[in-house]
Amino acid sequence: MKTTFMANAGNIERKWYVVDAEGQTVGRLAAEVAKVLRGKHKPTFTPHVDTGDFVIVINADKVKFTGKKLTDKVYFHHSGYPGGTTFTPAGQLLEKAPEKVIEKAVRGMLPKNRLGAQMYRKLNVYAGAEHPHAAQKPEVLELSIR
Repeated sequence: MKTTFMANAGNIERKWYVVDAEGQTVGRLAAEVAKVLRGKHKPTFTPHVDTGDFVIVINADKVKFTGKKLTDKVYFHHSGYPGGTTFTPAGQLLEKAPEKVIEKAVRGMLPKNRLGAQMYRKLNVYAGAEHPHAAQKPEVLELSIR
């Protein structure tokens, strides 16, 4: 009788991938990155275990939005105090902190629990083309998006 394979911490093999975000659309890029962080690209995917890989995103400052999202899309933050709301347009956030644009997009596509937080910690986003993870020997991840 065959049993269904269930991954656990002992038999997970993690890789490092680097993704060049130059010229990529934010949402499509985030969907592919979230898939790799979650581990859905592996045949050993198990929903209740973090089987994903590490992802390094470079050139975050060169991503693009479609349509009028640069001016119309607004990011919301609340400090927790009365009247502590902050609304930031996507174009302004892309100039000020381009890493946050990709981080927020990917974070929204991961599970909303402790497992999702664990997956999110494997994401590294950098505005420029340089990253300090050369020692991990990351492989280039070819995205299947336009």
